[in-house]
Amino acid sequence: MDRFSFLGSVHIGFIDDLYEKYLKDPDSIEPSWRSFFQGYDFSREVYGDDPMGAVDSQALDDVRREFLVLDLIQGYRSRGHLFTETNPVRARRKYSPTLDIQNFGLEEADMDREFMAATEVGLPGPAKLSVIVKHLQNMYCRSIGVEYMYIRNPEVTNWVKSWLHQNENSTVFNQDEKVRILHKLNEAVAFESFLNTKFVGQKRFSIEGAESLIPAMEFTIDYAAQGGVEEFVVGMAHRGRLNVLSNIFGKPRKQIFSEFEGKAFVEDEFDGDVKYHLGYSTTKQLAGHEVKLNLAPNPSHLEAVDPVVEGIARAKINNDYNGDQSKVMPILIHGDAAVAAQGVVYEVIQMEGLSGYATGGTLHIVINNQVGFTTNYLDARSSTYCTDIAKVILAPVLHVNGDDPEALVHAMRFAVEYRQKFNKDVFIDLLCYRKYGHNEGDEPRFTQPLLYKEISRHPNPREIYSKKLMEFHDLQESVLTEMEKEFKAMLEEDFDESKKIEKNFITPFMESDWSEYRQSVPEDFELSPETGLKVETLKKIAETITTLPNDLKFINKIKRLFKDRNAQVFERNSLDWGMGELMAYGSLIVEGFNVRISGEDVERGTFSHRHAIVKVEDSEQRVCRLDEIPGREGRFAIYNSLLSEYAVLGFDYGYAMASPKTLTIWEAQFGDFANGAQIIIDQFLAAAEDKWKVQNGLVMLLPHGYEGQGAEHSSARLERFLQLCAQYNMQVANITTPANFYHALRRQMHRPFRKPLVVMSPKSLLRHPKVVSSLEEFSSGRFQEVIDDTQIDAKKAEKVVFVSGKLYYDLLAEREERNDETTALVRLEQLYPLPEKQIKDVLAKYAHIDKKIWAQEEPANMGAWTHILWRFPERLELCAPAASAAPAAGSSKTAHARHRQLIESVFNA
Repeated sequence: MDRFSFLGSVHIGFIDDLYEKYLKDPDSIEPSWRSFFQGYDFSREVYGDDPMGAVDSQALDDVRREFLVLDLIQGYRSRGHLFTETNPVRARRKYSPTLDIQNFGLEEADMDREFMAATEVGLPGPAKLSVIVKHLQNMYCRSIGVEYMYIRNPEVTNWVKSWLHQNENSTVFNQDEKVRILHKLNEAVAFESFLNTKFVGQKRFSIEGAESLIPAMEFTIDYAAQGGVEEFVVGMAHRGRLNVLSNIFGKPRKQIFSEFEGKAFVEDEFDGDVKYHLGYSTTKQLAGHEVKLNLAPNPSHLEAVDPVVEGIARAKINNDYNGDQSKVMPILIHGDAAVAAQGVVYEVIQMEGLSGYATGGTLHIVINNQVGFTTNYLDARSSTYCTDIAKVILAPVLHVNGDDPEALVHAMRFAVEYRQKFNKDVFIDLLCYRKYGHNEGDEPRFTQPLLYKEISRHPNPREIYSKKLMEFHDLQESVLTEMEKEFKAMLEEDFDESKKIEKNFITPFMESDWSEYRQSVPEDFELSPETGLKVETLKKIAETITTLPNDLKFINKIKRLFKDRNAQVFERNSLDWGMGELMAYGSLIVEGFNVRISGEDVERGTFSHRHAIVKVEDSEQRVCRLDEIPGREGRFAIYNSLLSEYAVLGFDYGYAMASPKTLTIWEAQFGDFANGAQIIIDQFLAAAEDKWKVQNGLVMLLPHGYEGQGAEHSSARLERFLQLCAQYNMQVANITTPANFYHALRRQMHRPFRKPLVVMSPKSLLRHPKVVSSLEEFSSGRFQEVIDDTQIDAKKAEKVVFVSGKLYYDLLAEREERNDETTALVRLEQLYPLPEKQIKDVLAKYAHIDKKIWAQEEPANMGAWTHILWRFPERLELCAPAASAAPAAGSSKTAHARHRQLIESVFNA
């Protein structure tokens, strides 16, 4: 096989040009040409400056074989991972062609020949092919398989190559380190064995089969701390979680044992969650310094925690470490079936290099059980590896045999150093197995009888490693026996102590970050706090944010927009929605709070109402006038997101979780699209405080309103949010004035606790001539949960209509058209918590009226009606479009006809 026979017919000038390109950038030319020129350079060192000239046929053959050895090296680098010893319980799938030298045009006789190509793999000088092959086998085909040759940055690939050359891609551990690895393996194995004995049949989703993760995590924290990391944010599902909590995070084992007993929680109104969903935060003392560890709480939705972890990490980087990404390390521990199949993983890794979401690289560890619930890996994905998603962002992947803890610790060292150097993601694929079924009560032999026959007789990683250490005289059996005895005695003592615990107590996640805040009480929601700001201060803010720099060129529409905004404040005293929103942000950053907004197209706003960022016409330079407010103490940040709802909402939820002094906002392009993030809404936003005792002040802005734009651009599914409301878990509002929106946003930060706020955000009201507020409405007062009708005489009213959001202005226009002075329109600005006291005050004013109506533009089976029917102090009649399967009509004419019918039904009722 002569892969370079084509050279005889190639024009010499073409080769010269190609060689010049190779010298400037080797990766810019086709790989076979690159191999040719590499061999050419090697041959020049051996045979002089004219290896292709007047030399005998043997010399030409020597040059050709140098090329073939380089090709062999390239083969190991790009395909060596397919021929590894990484699977502890299954034979590897067969791939062809293999890495046999014959497949590269070499012969058995070449094994004793020396080649200069040896220097390419870190060997000194020429070496025999047999030595080169053995060296390549050790680096690429033993307990670690490495994928990285798809990376397009030569600096990165060269660094990886150089790193792998060290000790043939292995770490030489001293005896103390080996004993430490064994000690953590012993803790992992003994902990699971103890639970299996004391709590027979209970679900614990054990780590058994993947125990090597425990020493690997221990060493990872050490390596990272030595590299400057001061805080870790970890996300993982339930597999092995209790073991990680106990043996890495140091959660008291007596507390874990008590949770197994199923005791009630200290706070009766607090529901809590199953033990393998809970989060935990702690500090760990290392040599000479302290690191912080956070394990984020996570539901059974396996990968839902991924974006939350990234958001937490980003908040900590910004707030605690002055933007230094090297100080905080996110670690995500995946399952093989989940990482391959859950779309949120793709959404999250696409954040790696984005300015609004980057966290300096994430360490991904996949506990590859080779089975998902009961599904064989061949049915779980189409890709070769579960980690093939890593190639999307050109992240290196190390596939590691879970029975070789030293190899895994070594791989983790690579991952830490790579992340710290390049601030990019890196993946570790830990090939292992699951000793039991999906949980300890499951029967895996139903679906994998052959695999579990092998697993049943397979020794655990502690047994394998201790045997290896004893064989090499690194360990005496008595040391292992004593180690096991001591740890078991500690477990028994903790078990006895757990019996003394009467009720379980959940330590709030990241408790130190929330030390200034308290839990809310029902009385907090009876009246909002005062949130006005002096007129003089508001005018200073307005002066800055409505004035463009004179030395920059902007399109005429932007200049007119800013001129009009200035006039709203200083000429007309009539601020619209966009101006009111920006005044809220400006006022908060003046007071020292931070503001973060993200979502699709938020810088401009989907409906071109915000323009928080404007672009210079001839350079596209970003201009943010909020950044220029004199004396501001807080930060303002706004980011157009990737086209994702699930991951971005999760990220911003995580950011708010770790940053209570930041007003964190996620805006949907249209409110309907929030259903793409339903898992975050259900599992985190609505339930986290009740499950995990975690507060959060995230604001969701969901454009909502029936304006004839069809079923996908009308409804933010208000009914779904209201159905999730209970125990004061969040706030749901449908606001009608700029000033009230301003006060709602400021209220988020001026309370001594945090609650999510879901806003049915307007569309047509953004530019409605009646949707304006005076400066005095911003400078005084508070958020109004209920806005009574002040335009008619209550004594003359014969009908009172309770309404929310945009429909109010439609009804108001109809009332004016009819000259109706008997229909009162009362706006319910906050739907949950329902302001019952204020509603009762309004009802008392209209006590003489029998006709009381709830009007909504959503179909009768949607919107707030069911919520109102259940919670409202008095019985109301309903005026709404008929129940419907779709939120709105696709035809604009039909939609407008239905809306007209609704309005008439209100006034004719």
